[in-house]
Amino acid sequence: MSESTDLIITNADVHTCDSTSSRAEAVAVSGGLITAVGAAADVAALATRGTDVVDVGGRMVMPGLIDIHAHLLTGGTAITWELPLQPEDTLDDILTAVRAHAKITPPDEWIIGGVVGSSVMDRLAEGGYLPALDAAAGGRPVLLRDHSYHNRWVNSKALQLMGVDRNTPNPPDGTIVRDRDGGLTGVLYESACTVAERAATASISDPAARDRVAMRNAIEHMNSFGITAVQDAATLEPSLRALSELDDANGLTSWIVASLPARPWMSDATVGPQLYAAAVQHRRAQVRPDFAKLFLDGVPTTRTSALLEPYICHGAHEDPADTGPLFWTDSELIAELELCQEAGLGAKLHATGDRSVRQALDAFEVMRQRHGTQSIFHIAHVEYVAPADVSRFAALGVVADASPYIWFPTPFEGSIKNQVPPSIFDRSWPLRELLDHNALLAAGSDWPIVPTPNPWNALETLVTRASPDSRVGGRTNPAGAITLREGIMAFTSSGARAMGMADTIGALVPGRSADFIVLDQNLFDVDTSAIHRTEVLQTYFRGRRVHGTEL
Repeated sequence: MSESTDLIITNADVHTCDSTSSRAEAVAVSGGLITAVGAAADVAALATRGTDVVDVGGRMVMPGLIDIHAHLLTGGTAITWELPLQPEDTLDDILTAVRAHAKITPPDEWIIGGVVGSSVMDRLAEGGYLPALDAAAGGRPVLLRDHSYHNRWVNSKALQLMGVDRNTPNPPDGTIVRDRDGGLTGVLYESACTVAERAATASISDPAARDRVAMRNAIEHMNSFGITAVQDAATLEPSLRALSELDDANGLTSWIVASLPARPWMSDATVGPQLYAAAVQHRRAQVRPDFAKLFLDGVPTTRTSALLEPYICHGAHEDPADTGPLFWTDSELIAELELCQEAGLGAKLHATGDRSVRQALDAFEVMRQRHGTQSIFHIAHVEYVAPADVSRFAALGVVADASPYIWFPTPFEGSIKNQVPPSIFDRSWPLRELLDHNALLAAGSDWPIVPTPNPWNALETLVTRASPDSRVGGRTNPAGAITLREGIMAFTSSGARAMGMADTIGALVPGRSADFIVLDQNLFDVDTSAIHRTEVLQTYFRGRRVHGTEL
Protein backbone atom coordinates (compact mmCIF):
# COMPACT_ATOMS: atom_id res chain seq x y z
CA MET A 1 0.00 0.00 0.00
CA SER A 2 1.49 3.32 -1.05
CA GLU A 3 0.03 5.48 1.72
CA SER A 4 -0.08 5.03 5.45
CA THR A 5 -3.17 3.75 7.23
CA ASP A 6 -4.42 6.20 9.86
CA LEU A 7 -7.01 4.05 11.59
CA ILE A 8 -8.19 0.45 11.74
CA ILE A 9 -11.43 -0.56 13.42
CA THR A 10 -11.27 -4.29 14.16
CA ASN A 11 -13.01 -7.11 16.02
CA ALA A 12 -16.23 -5.54 14.80
CA ASP A 13 -19.55 -6.66 13.39
CA VAL A 14 -19.51 -4.29 10.43
CA HIS A 15 -22.77 -3.68 8.59
CA THR A 16 -21.74 -1.87 5.42
CA CYS A 17 -25.26 -0.85 4.26
CA ASP A 18 -24.09 -1.21 0.69
CA SER A 19 -26.30 -2.54 -2.11
CA THR A 20 -25.83 -6.13 -0.92
CA SER A 21 -25.97 -5.39 2.85
CA SER A 22 -22.64 -7.15 3.22
CA ARG A 23 -20.91 -7.79 6.55
CA ALA A 24 -17.25 -7.53 7.56
CA GLU A 25 -14.93 -7.65 10.57
CA ALA A 26 -12.74 -4.60 10.11
CA VAL A 27 -12.41 -1.22 8.40
CA ALA A 28 -9.25 0.69 7.40
CA VAL A 29 -9.13 4.48 7.04
CA SER A 30 -6.62 6.83 5.43
CA GLY A 31 -6.95 10.55 4.80
CA GLY A 32 -10.54 10.58 6.00
CA LEU A 33 -11.63 7.92 3.51
CA ILE A 34 -12.37 4.24 3.86
CA THR A 35 -9.61 2.28 2.16
CA ALA A 36 -10.57 -1.30 2.99
CA VAL A 37 -13.42 -3.31 4.48
CA GLY A 38 -13.08 -7.00 5.10
CA ALA A 39 -11.77 -9.80 7.28
CA ALA A 40 -9.83 -8.74 10.38
CA ALA A 41 -6.62 -10.48 9.29
CA ASP A 42 -6.69 -8.92 5.83
CA VAL A 43 -7.28 -5.41 7.15
CA ALA A 44 -4.65 -5.86 9.90
CA ALA A 45 -2.05 -6.43 7.17
CA LEU A 46 -2.61 -2.82 6.05
CA ALA A 47 -1.34 -1.35 9.34
CA THR A 48 1.64 0.96 9.05
CA ARG A 49 3.78 2.86 11.51
CA GLY A 50 1.49 5.07 13.61
CA THR A 51 -1.77 3.34 12.69
CA ASP A 52 -4.35 3.70 15.45
CA VAL A 53 -5.92 0.27 15.93
CA VAL A 54 -9.26 0.28 17.77
CA ASP A 55 -10.66 -3.04 18.99
CA VAL A 56 -14.42 -2.55 19.45
CA GLY A 57 -14.96 -5.85 21.22
CA GLY A 58 -17.31 -7.42 18.69
CA ARG A 59 -19.72 -4.50 18.70
CA MET A 60 -21.87 -3.43 15.78
CA VAL A 61 -20.36 -0.83 13.47
CA MET A 62 -22.41 0.85 10.76
CA PRO A 63 -22.33 4.01 8.64
CA GLY A 64 -22.97 7.36 10.27
CA LEU A 65 -26.66 8.12 10.07
CA ILE A 66 -28.27 10.66 7.76
CA ASP A 67 -31.10 12.93 8.88
CA ILE A 68 -32.83 14.05 5.71
CA HIS A 69 -34.91 16.78 7.37
CA ALA A 70 -33.90 18.92 10.35
CA HIS A 71 -33.76 22.59 11.31
CA LEU A 72 -30.30 22.92 12.78
CA LEU A 73 -30.14 26.56 13.81
CA THR A 74 -33.63 26.48 15.29
CA GLY A 75 -32.84 23.29 17.19
CA GLY A 76 -29.45 24.49 18.33
CA THR A 77 -30.92 27.77 19.50
CA ALA A 78 -33.62 25.90 21.42
CA ILE A 79 -31.20 23.66 23.33
CA THR A 80 -28.72 26.49 23.95
CA TRP A 81 -30.73 29.60 24.71
CA GLU A 82 -34.43 28.94 25.14
CA LEU A 83 -37.02 27.76 27.65
CA PRO A 84 -37.53 24.00 27.18
CA LEU A 85 -41.12 22.78 27.13
CA GLN A 86 -42.36 19.28 26.31
CA PRO A 87 -45.35 18.51 24.06
CA GLU A 88 -46.93 16.60 26.96
CA ASP A 89 -46.86 19.67 29.24
CA THR A 90 -50.24 20.92 30.43
CA LEU A 91 -51.18 24.59 30.33
CA ASP A 92 -50.47 24.80 34.06
CA ASP A 93 -47.02 23.24 33.46
CA ILE A 94 -46.30 25.85 30.78
CA LEU A 95 -47.37 28.78 32.92
CA THR A 96 -45.29 27.48 35.84
CA ALA A 97 -42.24 27.19 33.59
CA VAL A 98 -42.72 30.71 32.21
CA ARG A 99 -43.14 32.07 35.74
CA ALA A 100 -39.89 30.41 36.89
CA HIS A 101 -38.00 31.57 33.79
CA ALA A 102 -39.22 35.14 34.30
CA LYS A 103 -37.45 35.23 37.66
CA ILE A 104 -34.06 34.82 35.93
CA THR A 105 -34.87 36.95 32.88
CA PRO A 106 -34.19 40.73 32.75
CA PRO A 107 -37.38 42.84 32.65
CA ASP A 108 -37.06 43.83 28.97
CA GLU A 109 -35.78 40.51 27.62
CA TRP A 110 -37.96 38.10 25.65
CA ILE A 111 -38.89 34.71 27.04
CA ILE A 112 -38.71 32.37 24.05
CA GLY A 113 -39.39 28.66 24.23
CA GLY A 114 -41.25 25.57 23.15
CA VAL A 115 -42.72 23.28 22.31
CA VAL A 116 -46.38 23.65 23.21
CA GLY A 117 -48.38 20.52 22.46
CA SER A 118 -51.12 20.59 19.84
CA SER A 119 -53.92 19.80 22.28
CA VAL A 120 -52.93 22.81 24.41
CA MET A 121 -52.74 25.01 21.30
CA ASP A 122 -56.27 23.93 20.35
CA ARG A 123 -57.45 25.09 23.78
CA LEU A 124 -55.53 28.38 23.63
CA ALA A 125 -57.10 29.22 20.27
CA GLU A 126 -60.49 29.37 21.97
CA GLY A 127 -59.32 32.44 23.90
CA GLY A 128 -59.34 33.53 27.51
CA TYR A 129 -55.81 32.50 28.49
CA LEU A 130 -53.82 35.59 27.52
CA PRO A 131 -54.10 37.22 31.00
CA ALA A 132 -52.59 34.11 32.59
CA LEU A 133 -49.56 34.25 30.28
CA ASP A 134 -49.19 37.98 30.93
CA ALA A 135 -49.20 37.42 34.67
CA ALA A 136 -46.67 34.56 34.48
CA ALA A 137 -44.25 36.69 32.44
CA GLY A 138 -44.34 39.68 34.77
CA GLY A 139 -44.35 42.24 31.96
CA ARG A 140 -41.76 40.48 29.77
CA PRO A 141 -42.62 39.64 26.14
CA VAL A 142 -43.19 35.91 25.54
CA LEU A 143 -43.02 33.82 22.37
CA LEU A 144 -43.76 30.10 22.60
CA ARG A 145 -43.60 27.81 19.57
CA ASP A 146 -46.00 24.95 19.07
CA HIS A 147 -45.28 21.31 18.32
CA SER A 148 -45.34 21.90 14.55
CA TYR A 149 -43.23 25.11 14.66
CA HIS A 150 -45.79 26.56 12.26
CA ASN A 151 -47.69 28.37 15.02
CA ARG A 152 -46.97 30.54 18.09
CA TRP A 153 -48.50 31.70 21.36
CA VAL A 154 -47.43 35.19 22.41
CA ASN A 155 -48.50 37.46 25.25
CA SER A 156 -49.86 41.02 25.29
CA LYS A 157 -46.41 42.62 25.63
CA ALA A 158 -45.21 40.73 22.57
CA LEU A 159 -48.31 41.72 20.61
CA GLN A 160 -47.62 45.35 21.53
CA LEU A 161 -44.02 45.11 20.31
CA MET A 162 -45.29 43.44 17.14
CA GLY A 163 -47.69 46.32 16.50
CA VAL A 164 -50.67 43.94 16.48
CA ASP A 165 -54.10 44.80 17.92
CA ARG A 166 -57.63 43.51 17.42
CA ASN A 167 -57.96 45.57 14.21
CA THR A 168 -54.80 44.23 12.55
CA PRO A 169 -55.71 42.24 9.41
CA ASN A 170 -54.47 38.71 8.86
CA PRO A 171 -51.35 38.47 6.67
CA PRO A 172 -51.43 36.37 3.48
CA ASP A 173 -51.26 32.64 4.34
CA GLY A 174 -51.52 33.38 8.07
CA THR A 175 -53.99 34.00 10.88
CA ILE A 176 -54.00 36.19 13.97
CA VAL A 177 -56.38 34.01 15.96
CA ARG A 178 -59.24 35.82 17.68
CA ASP A 179 -61.93 34.66 20.06
CA ARG A 180 -65.61 34.76 19.12
CA ASP A 181 -65.83 38.38 20.25
CA GLY A 182 -62.91 39.42 18.06
CA GLY A 183 -60.43 39.67 20.92
CA LEU A 184 -56.82 38.59 20.53
CA THR A 185 -55.93 35.15 21.91
CA GLY A 186 -52.18 35.50 21.39
CA VAL A 187 -52.24 32.49 19.05
CA LEU A 188 -50.67 32.98 15.62
CA TYR A 189 -50.87 30.59 12.66
CA GLU A 190 -48.39 30.19 9.80
CA SER A 191 -47.11 33.47 8.29
CA ALA A 192 -48.52 35.53 11.16
CA CYS A 193 -45.65 34.09 13.22
CA THR A 194 -43.16 36.01 11.10
CA VAL A 195 -44.12 39.28 12.79
CA ALA A 196 -43.48 37.78 16.22
CA GLU A 197 -40.15 36.24 15.22
CA ARG A 198 -39.07 39.55 13.69
CA ALA A 199 -39.79 41.43 16.92
CA ALA A 200 -38.00 38.85 19.05
CA THR A 201 -34.95 38.73 16.77
CA ALA A 202 -34.65 42.54 16.88
CA SER A 203 -33.94 42.30 20.60
CA ILE A 204 -30.79 40.16 20.18
CA SER A 205 -27.58 42.23 20.37
CA ASP A 206 -25.14 39.93 18.51
CA PRO A 207 -27.17 37.37 16.56
CA ALA A 208 -24.22 36.13 14.46
CA ALA A 209 -22.19 35.11 17.51
CA ARG A 210 -25.25 33.51 19.06
CA ASP A 211 -25.92 31.60 15.83
CA ARG A 212 -22.38 30.18 15.71
CA VAL A 213 -22.69 28.79 19.22
CA ALA A 214 -26.15 27.38 18.52
CA MET A 215 -25.06 25.75 15.26
CA ARG A 216 -22.00 24.16 16.84
CA ASN A 217 -24.14 22.77 19.64
CA ALA A 218 -26.71 21.46 17.17
CA ILE A 219 -24.08 19.53 15.22
CA GLU A 220 -22.54 18.11 18.39
CA HIS A 221 -26.01 17.06 19.50
CA MET A 222 -26.52 15.27 16.20
CA ASN A 223 -23.14 13.55 16.47
CA SER A 224 -24.08 12.21 19.91
CA PHE A 225 -26.88 10.21 18.26
CA GLY A 226 -24.60 8.94 15.49
CA ILE A 227 -25.73 11.44 12.84
CA THR A 228 -22.97 12.60 10.49
CA ALA A 229 -24.99 14.11 7.63
CA VAL A 230 -28.02 16.39 7.70
CA GLN A 231 -30.23 18.02 5.14
CA ASP A 232 -31.14 21.32 6.74
CA ALA A 233 -34.75 21.83 5.76
CA ALA A 234 -35.09 25.63 5.59
CA THR A 235 -31.69 27.28 5.41
CA LEU A 236 -31.54 31.07 5.53
CA GLU A 237 -28.43 33.25 5.35
CA PRO A 238 -27.75 33.24 9.12
CA SER A 239 -27.53 29.45 9.02
CA LEU A 240 -25.36 29.46 5.90
CA ARG A 241 -23.03 31.98 7.52
CA ALA A 242 -22.72 29.97 10.74
CA LEU A 243 -22.12 26.74 8.82
CA SER A 244 -19.49 28.12 6.45
CA GLU A 245 -17.65 29.82 9.33
CA LEU A 246 -17.64 26.55 11.28
CA ASP A 247 -16.30 24.72 8.24
CA ASP A 248 -13.59 27.35 7.68
CA ALA A 249 -12.49 26.87 11.30
CA ASN A 250 -12.40 23.07 10.84
CA GLY A 251 -15.18 22.84 13.40
CA LEU A 252 -17.97 21.32 11.31
CA THR A 253 -18.34 17.61 12.07
CA SER A 254 -21.14 16.78 9.66
CA TRP A 255 -22.01 16.95 6.01
CA ILE A 256 -24.70 19.58 5.44
CA VAL A 257 -27.00 19.89 2.45
CA ALA A 258 -28.94 23.15 2.61
CA SER A 259 -32.51 23.76 1.44
CA LEU A 260 -33.09 27.43 0.53
CA PRO A 261 -36.62 28.82 1.10
CA ALA A 262 -38.30 30.16 -2.01
CA ARG A 263 -40.63 32.44 -0.03
CA PRO A 264 -40.44 34.07 3.40
CA TRP A 265 -40.57 31.50 6.21
CA MET A 266 -40.96 32.80 9.77
CA SER A 267 -38.55 35.69 9.13
CA ASP A 268 -37.80 38.60 6.81
CA ALA A 269 -34.53 37.11 5.60
CA THR A 270 -33.59 36.98 1.92
CA VAL A 271 -35.33 34.17 0.03
CA GLY A 272 -35.87 32.93 -3.51
CA PRO A 273 -33.49 33.72 -6.37
CA GLN A 274 -31.59 36.29 -4.26
CA LEU A 275 -30.89 33.62 -1.65
CA TYR A 276 -30.04 31.04 -4.30
CA ALA A 277 -27.37 33.41 -5.61
CA ALA A 278 -26.10 34.47 -2.17
CA ALA A 279 -25.73 30.86 -1.05
CA VAL A 280 -22.94 30.28 -3.56
CA GLN A 281 -20.44 32.20 -1.42
CA HIS A 282 -21.14 29.88 1.51
CA ARG A 283 -20.54 26.65 -0.41
CA ARG A 284 -17.80 24.54 1.12
CA ALA A 285 -16.71 20.91 0.85
CA GLN A 286 -19.04 20.05 3.72
CA VAL A 287 -21.70 22.74 3.12
CA ARG A 288 -23.72 22.16 -0.02
CA PRO A 289 -26.61 24.55 -0.81
CA ASP A 290 -28.11 22.20 -3.39
CA PHE A 291 -31.88 22.44 -2.81
CA ALA A 292 -34.69 24.96 -2.68
CA LYS A 293 -37.48 24.62 -0.11
CA LEU A 294 -41.13 25.34 -0.87
CA PHE A 295 -44.08 25.14 1.53
CA LEU A 296 -47.20 24.02 -0.30
CA ASP A 297 -49.45 24.01 2.77
CA GLY A 298 -49.38 24.14 6.56
CA VAL A 299 -50.07 21.50 9.21
CA PRO A 300 -53.16 19.39 9.96
CA THR A 301 -53.55 20.44 13.59
CA THR A 302 -54.58 23.94 12.49
CA ARG A 303 -56.48 22.70 9.44
CA THR A 304 -53.94 24.27 7.09
CA SER A 305 -52.85 21.03 5.41
CA ALA A 306 -54.45 20.71 1.97
CA LEU A 307 -56.67 17.60 1.93
CA LEU A 308 -58.68 15.85 -0.75
CA GLU A 309 -61.62 15.53 1.66
CA PRO A 310 -63.03 18.06 4.16
CA TYR A 311 -61.79 18.26 7.72
CA ILE A 312 -63.97 16.92 10.53
CA CYS A 313 -66.58 19.54 11.40
CA HIS A 314 -67.02 20.09 15.15
CA GLY A 315 -69.78 22.70 15.07
CA ALA A 316 -71.38 25.64 13.37
CA HIS A 317 -68.23 27.74 13.75
CA GLU A 318 -66.36 25.44 11.31
CA ASP A 319 -66.86 25.14 7.56
CA PRO A 320 -68.01 21.60 6.69
CA ALA A 321 -66.46 21.99 3.22
CA ASP A 322 -63.03 23.11 4.50
CA THR A 323 -60.20 21.14 2.85
CA GLY A 324 -57.38 23.51 3.82
CA PRO A 325 -55.39 25.97 1.69
CA LEU A 326 -52.76 25.56 -0.96
CA PHE A 327 -50.10 28.27 -0.69
CA TRP A 328 -49.13 28.13 -4.39
CA THR A 329 -51.18 27.97 -7.55
CA ASP A 330 -50.11 25.27 -9.99
CA SER A 331 -48.64 27.83 -12.38
CA GLU A 332 -46.75 29.63 -9.58
CA LEU A 333 -45.30 26.34 -8.39
CA ILE A 334 -44.08 25.28 -11.81
CA ALA A 335 -42.60 28.72 -12.45
CA GLU A 336 -40.65 28.53 -9.18
CA LEU A 337 -39.40 25.04 -10.01
CA GLU A 338 -38.16 26.43 -13.33
CA LEU A 339 -36.16 29.04 -11.38
CA CYS A 340 -34.70 26.22 -9.29
CA GLN A 341 -33.81 24.37 -12.47
CA GLU A 342 -32.01 27.45 -13.81
CA ALA A 343 -30.10 27.78 -10.53
CA GLY A 344 -29.06 24.12 -10.60
CA LEU A 345 -31.05 23.30 -7.46
CA GLY A 346 -33.13 20.33 -6.48
CA ALA A 347 -36.35 20.99 -4.57
CA LYS A 348 -37.80 19.85 -1.26
CA LEU A 349 -41.55 20.52 -1.09
CA HIS A 350 -43.36 20.60 2.24
CA ALA A 351 -46.69 18.85 1.66
CA THR A 352 -48.55 17.53 4.70
CA GLY A 353 -51.92 16.84 3.08
CA ASP A 354 -52.80 14.37 0.35
CA ARG A 355 -53.99 17.23 -1.90
CA SER A 356 -50.70 19.11 -1.56
CA VAL A 357 -48.80 15.86 -2.22
CA ARG A 358 -50.78 15.48 -5.42
CA GLN A 359 -50.05 19.09 -6.40
CA ALA A 360 -46.34 18.44 -5.87
CA LEU A 361 -46.40 15.26 -7.95
CA ASP A 362 -48.31 17.00 -10.74
CA ALA A 363 -45.72 19.78 -10.83
CA PHE A 364 -42.84 17.32 -10.76
CA GLU A 365 -44.43 15.42 -13.65
CA VAL A 366 -44.35 18.60 -15.73
CA MET A 367 -40.70 19.20 -14.79
CA ARG A 368 -39.70 15.64 -15.67
CA GLN A 369 -41.37 15.97 -19.06
CA ARG A 370 -39.49 19.21 -19.72
CA HIS A 371 -36.09 18.48 -18.22
CA GLY A 372 -35.69 14.76 -17.56
CA THR A 373 -34.38 13.31 -14.32
CA GLN A 374 -31.34 15.48 -13.62
CA SER A 375 -32.84 17.31 -10.60
CA ILE A 376 -33.54 15.67 -7.24
CA PHE A 377 -37.07 16.24 -5.97
CA HIS A 378 -38.35 15.54 -2.45
CA ILE A 379 -41.84 15.56 -1.01
CA ALA A 380 -41.40 16.28 2.68
CA HIS A 381 -43.50 14.52 5.25
CA VAL A 382 -45.59 11.98 3.24
CA GLU A 383 -47.93 11.46 6.17
CA TYR A 384 -50.90 11.37 3.83
CA VAL A 385 -50.66 10.08 0.28
CA ALA A 386 -53.73 9.13 -1.75
CA PRO A 387 -53.64 5.49 -2.97
CA ALA A 388 -53.60 6.61 -6.60
CA ASP A 389 -50.45 8.67 -5.97
CA VAL A 390 -48.28 6.08 -4.20
CA SER A 391 -46.80 4.60 -7.38
CA ARG A 392 -46.05 8.06 -8.82
CA PHE A 393 -43.11 8.58 -6.44
CA ALA A 394 -41.01 5.90 -8.12
CA ALA A 395 -42.38 6.63 -11.59
CA LEU A 396 -41.28 10.27 -11.31
CA GLY A 397 -38.11 9.64 -9.31
CA VAL A 398 -39.40 11.59 -6.29
CA VAL A 399 -37.91 11.01 -2.84
CA ALA A 400 -40.31 10.25 -0.01
CA ASP A 401 -38.95 12.34 2.88
CA ALA A 402 -40.56 10.64 5.91
CA SER A 403 -40.53 13.21 8.71
CA PRO A 404 -41.08 14.00 11.54
CA TYR A 405 -40.86 10.96 13.81
CA ILE A 406 -44.60 10.73 14.59
CA TRP A 407 -45.59 7.48 12.85
CA PHE A 408 -46.69 6.03 16.19
CA PRO A 409 -49.20 7.13 18.87
CA THR A 410 -48.21 10.59 20.18
CA PRO A 411 -50.13 13.60 21.52
CA PHE A 412 -49.45 15.31 18.18
CA GLU A 413 -51.04 12.42 16.27
CA GLY A 414 -53.96 12.47 18.70
CA SER A 415 -54.61 16.13 17.89
CA ILE A 416 -54.39 15.40 14.18
CA LYS A 417 -56.90 12.55 14.51
CA ASN A 418 -59.38 15.07 15.90
CA GLN A 419 -59.18 17.11 12.66
CA VAL A 420 -58.45 14.75 9.75
CA PRO A 421 -61.22 12.45 8.47
CA PRO A 422 -60.73 8.73 9.26
CA SER A 423 -60.61 7.83 5.56
CA ILE A 424 -57.33 9.79 5.36
CA PHE A 425 -55.98 9.44 8.90
CA ASP A 426 -56.26 5.64 8.99
CA ARG A 427 -53.83 5.42 6.05
CA SER A 428 -51.24 7.71 7.61
CA TRP A 429 -47.56 7.13 6.88
CA PRO A 430 -48.04 4.56 4.06
CA LEU A 431 -44.34 3.73 4.04
CA ARG A 432 -44.83 0.01 3.31
CA GLU A 433 -46.81 0.88 0.20
CA LEU A 434 -44.23 3.41 -0.95
CA LEU A 435 -41.41 0.86 -0.64
CA ASP A 436 -43.47 -1.86 -2.29
CA HIS A 437 -43.87 0.52 -5.23
CA ASN A 438 -40.08 1.11 -5.30
CA ALA A 439 -40.04 4.65 -3.94
CA LEU A 440 -36.79 5.97 -2.50
CA LEU A 441 -37.53 6.40 1.20
CA ALA A 442 -35.34 8.59 3.42
CA ALA A 443 -35.95 9.44 7.09
CA GLY A 444 -35.75 12.76 8.90
CA SER A 445 -36.47 14.01 12.39
CA ASP A 446 -37.76 17.51 11.56
CA TRP A 447 -36.05 18.45 14.84
CA PRO A 448 -36.96 20.52 16.83
CA ILE A 449 -40.54 19.79 15.76
CA VAL A 450 -39.87 16.57 17.68
CA PRO A 451 -38.14 17.16 21.04
CA THR A 452 -35.08 15.13 20.09
CA PRO A 453 -33.42 14.07 16.83
CA ASN A 454 -32.77 10.63 18.39
CA PRO A 455 -32.95 8.27 15.37
CA TRP A 456 -33.18 5.12 17.47
CA ASN A 457 -36.69 5.98 18.62
CA ALA A 458 -37.58 6.53 14.98
CA LEU A 459 -35.98 3.31 13.75
CA GLU A 460 -37.83 1.20 16.29
CA THR A 461 -41.17 2.81 15.52
CA LEU A 462 -40.74 2.49 11.77
CA VAL A 463 -40.83 -1.25 12.42
CA THR A 464 -43.39 -1.45 15.24
CA ARG A 465 -45.59 1.62 14.65
CA ALA A 466 -46.04 1.55 18.44
CA SER A 467 -44.75 4.00 21.03
CA PRO A 468 -41.39 3.16 22.64
CA ASP A 469 -43.17 3.94 25.90
CA SER A 470 -44.90 0.67 26.81
CA ARG A 471 -47.48 2.62 28.82
CA VAL A 472 -48.87 4.08 25.59
CA GLY A 473 -51.11 1.64 23.78
CA GLY A 474 -52.10 1.26 20.16
CA ARG A 475 -50.32 1.35 16.82
CA THR A 476 -50.55 3.89 14.03
CA ASN A 477 -51.53 2.24 10.74
CA PRO A 478 -49.59 -0.99 11.42
CA ALA A 479 -49.97 -1.95 7.75
CA GLY A 480 -47.49 0.84 7.00
CA ALA A 481 -44.67 -0.75 9.02
CA ILE A 482 -41.38 -1.58 7.32
CA THR A 483 -38.54 -3.98 8.21
CA LEU A 484 -35.52 -3.13 10.34
CA ARG A 485 -33.19 -3.46 7.38
CA GLU A 486 -35.37 -1.14 5.32
CA GLY A 487 -35.40 1.36 8.16
CA ILE A 488 -31.61 1.29 8.44
CA MET A 489 -31.29 1.89 4.71
CA ALA A 490 -33.62 4.92 5.03
CA PHE A 491 -31.09 6.40 7.48
CA THR A 492 -27.98 5.45 5.46
CA SER A 493 -27.60 4.64 1.78
CA SER A 494 -31.08 5.82 0.76
CA GLY A 495 -30.55 9.08 2.63
CA ALA A 496 -27.26 9.56 0.78
CA ARG A 497 -28.96 9.06 -2.58
CA ALA A 498 -31.73 11.46 -1.58
CA MET A 499 -29.19 14.19 -0.76
CA GLY A 500 -27.22 13.63 -3.96
CA MET A 501 -24.22 12.32 -2.02
CA ALA A 502 -24.33 8.59 -2.80
CA ASP A 503 -20.71 8.65 -4.00
CA THR A 504 -19.51 10.18 -0.73
CA ILE A 505 -21.52 8.84 2.23
CA GLY A 506 -24.12 6.29 3.26
CA ALA A 507 -22.19 3.00 3.06
CA LEU A 508 -18.94 1.58 4.39
CA VAL A 509 -17.13 0.86 1.14
CA PRO A 510 -13.68 1.93 -0.11
CA GLY A 511 -13.59 5.48 -1.39
CA ARG A 512 -16.44 6.79 0.77
CA SER A 513 -16.02 9.18 3.66
CA ALA A 514 -15.00 7.40 6.87
CA ASP A 515 -18.21 8.25 8.73
CA PHE A 516 -19.25 5.41 11.03
CA ILE A 517 -20.57 4.65 14.48
CA VAL A 518 -20.00 2.03 17.17
CA LEU A 519 -23.13 0.87 19.02
CA ASP A 520 -23.63 -0.62 22.46
CA GLN A 521 -25.93 -3.32 21.08
CA ASN A 522 -26.44 -5.18 17.82
CA LEU A 523 -29.71 -4.00 16.35
CA PHE A 524 -30.35 -7.41 14.80
CA ASP A 525 -29.74 -9.31 18.03
CA VAL A 526 -32.10 -7.43 20.36
CA ASP A 527 -35.86 -7.41 20.56
CA THR A 528 -37.34 -4.75 18.32
CA SER A 529 -38.84 -3.03 21.35
CA ALA A 530 -35.30 -2.42 22.69
CA ILE A 531 -33.95 -0.54 19.66
CA HIS A 532 -34.85 2.84 21.17
CA ARG A 533 -32.43 2.12 24.04
CA THR A 534 -29.46 2.04 21.64
CA GLU A 535 -26.49 4.15 22.71
CA VAL A 536 -23.82 5.41 20.34
CA LEU A 537 -20.47 4.71 22.01
CA GLN A 538 -18.40 6.40 19.32
CA THR A 539 -19.07 8.53 16.25
CA TYR A 540 -16.39 9.01 13.59
CA PHE A 541 -16.56 11.72 10.94
CA ARG A 542 -14.04 11.64 8.09
CA GLY A 543 -11.97 9.22 10.14
CA ARG A 544 -11.86 11.36 13.29
CA ARG A 545 -13.70 10.50 16.48
CA VAL A 546 -16.15 13.34 17.18
CA HIS A 547 -18.24 11.72 19.89
CA GLY A 548 -17.49 9.23 22.65
CA THR A 549 -14.42 8.10 24.52
CA GLU A 550 -11.94 5.27 24.15
CA LEU A 551 -13.47 1.81 24.51
